[in-house]
Amino acid sequence: MTAPSTSSPSRAGMRFPDQLIYSGWETPSRVEADLFEIEADGEIPRDLRGRYYQIAPDPAFPNRTGNDIDFNGDGMLRMFTFADGHVDYRSRYVQTEKLKLERAARRSLFGAYRNPYTDHFTVAGKSRGAANTNVVFHAGKLLVLKEDARATWVDADSLETYGEWDFDGAVTSPTFTAHPRTDPVTGEMFAFGYEAKGLTSRDIAYYVIDAHGRVLHEVWFEAPYTSLIHDFVVTQDYVVFPVQPTTTDLDRLKAGGPHWMWDPSKDTYLGVMPRYGSADEIRWYRGPARYAYHYFNAYNEGTTIHIDGCVSESQSAPFMYPDLLGNVYDVTKGVPRITRWTADYAADDGDSFEERVLQPEFAEFPLIDDRAETGRHRIGFTGARVLGDEHKGGNVVQGLNSILRYDFDKQQATGQYVLPAHFTFQEPVFVPRSDDAPEGDGYLLALANNWTTMLNDLLILDSTDLAAGPLATLHLPLRLRSGIHGAWIPEHLVQAG
Repeated sequence: MTAPSTSSPSRAGMRFPDQLIYSGWETPSRVEADLFEIEADGEIPRDLRGRYYQIAPDPAFPNRTGNDIDFNGDGMLRMFTFADGHVDYRSRYVQTEKLKLERAARRSLFGAYRNPYTDHFTVAGKSRGAANTNVVFHAGKLLVLKEDARATWVDADSLETYGEWDFDGAVTSPTFTAHPRTDPVTGEMFAFGYEAKGLTSRDIAYYVIDAHGRVLHEVWFEAPYTSLIHDFVVTQDYVVFPVQPTTTDLDRLKAGGPHWMWDPSKDTYLGVMPRYGSADEIRWYRGPARYAYHYFNAYNEGTTIHIDGCVSESQSAPFMYPDLLGNVYDVTKGVPRITRWTADYAADDGDSFEERVLQPEFAEFPLIDDRAETGRHRIGFTGARVLGDEHKGGNVVQGLNSILRYDFDKQQATGQYVLPAHFTFQEPVFVPRSDDAPEGDGYLLALANNWTTMLNDLLILDSTDLAAGPLATLHLPLRLRSGIHGAWIPEHLVQAG
C-alpha cells in the first residue's frame, strides 16, 4: 500500500465513495438532532430514571486514503433521557481537534486508522483522537474514549465538548483505554494506556484513579510484544492485561500499511499483577494464539483468577486479513465464544493458563451487572447470532440478532430474545431494577436496526424474562449508524456531577 498524496484535494464538493463501509446501515448519518418525546409502543418503566449514552463512529468526511474501516469515524454521541415513563433524544458530534481541523478545511486531513504517516502534512503532530468508542461517567465527568488518545470530557446535559482530559495532568500516557473498570464498592476506576511511549512501543501505563478523579497509583511496564489491548479485567486482588497476537509494525506504518494485523505465529500472554502492585510483580501466563475484544469480568478465589470473555481462535475482524502468514479469514476460527481462562498467581509449576469454552455459539459484546464488577459474577448478558439466519453485512455489530442471558454458576444460557428476521441489534446495556435488586434483575436497553424501514427502535427488555420480548419499543425517525459502546447513568449521579 502506498501512502496517499499530500497535495490538496479538490474543493468541488464532497461525496462518500460507493464502498461497503459507507453503505447500507453504515452510510454516514452526520445528523445532530434533538427529539422531544420519542414515540413508543408498550409501557416505559417509570423506575427508569437516567441517561443512556452511546457513542458511534460517524465519519464527517470520506477518508483521504480512499478507503477506511468501520471504526475510524468521528465520534457521534447519543443520549436518551428517561424520566417518568418518557424518553427524549439528543445527539452531537464530539468536537475533537481532529474534527475541528477537518471542518475548517472542509475535507479529510487524517488518513488511515491509527496511521499518522497517511495524514496530510498540515496536521502533523495534531491529535488524531476521534472519541468514538466508549462512554463512562466518573468523578462527575462524562468521558468519551478512544484508546489511541486521552479521554475527552463532554457536558452530560448539552453534550458540549470541553476538551481533552488528563486528570489534572496526572495521566501522562498519550493513550487511555476505551474500557476502564470500576470497583462498585470503593468507586476506584482502573485504566491503562498501551503504546504509551509512542507508536508501536511495547510500553503500558496502568492507573488507579479514586472516586474523586485523583490518580492514586501508577505503574509502567513493557509487554512481551505490542498488541491491540482493547479490554482488560480487574479483580479484588489482581489486574490482568491480555496481550494477544494482533500486532503492529513501524515499517509497515511508514509504508502506509494497516496498524494492526493478525499474527498466528505468536502466543497469547496474560500479564497478572497485584491490583496495587509494581512492575516487578507481573507474571506472564502463556497460551495459544487467541483473541478477545471484550470480557464480562474476572474474579479471584485466593490466588486463582478466573477471566470470562468472548474468545475466538483467530482474529474475528475480517478486515485484518490476509494475516501475516498469508491466511485468509476463517469464519469458524473467527467465531467468539463465551470462554473462561484460569491462572494461578501462586503456581510455581509453569506459566500457562487453562482455557474452557463454556458456550459454543457466536457471542460478542458481553456485559454484567456493574454491581458485581471485580467480584464473583453469576449473571452475564451478550449479543449473539442465531445460527442459520441471514445477516446484513460483515460487520460484527450487524450480525447480532439475539441477546443471551448466561448463568456462570449453572454454566448455561437461561434466557434468550431473538429478533424478527429483518432486525439486528446494537450492543445492549444493563440497568438494575433498583439498588438492592438481585444480581442481573433489571432491564436491558438495546438499539434494534430495522432493515426494512432503515430506522432504529430502542427496545426495553426485562432481563429476567427475555423470551417475553420488549416491555416497550421506542420508534426513532432516524437511522443511527452502528454504535460501539454505551453506558447507563442514573439521574441522581448525573445531577450530583
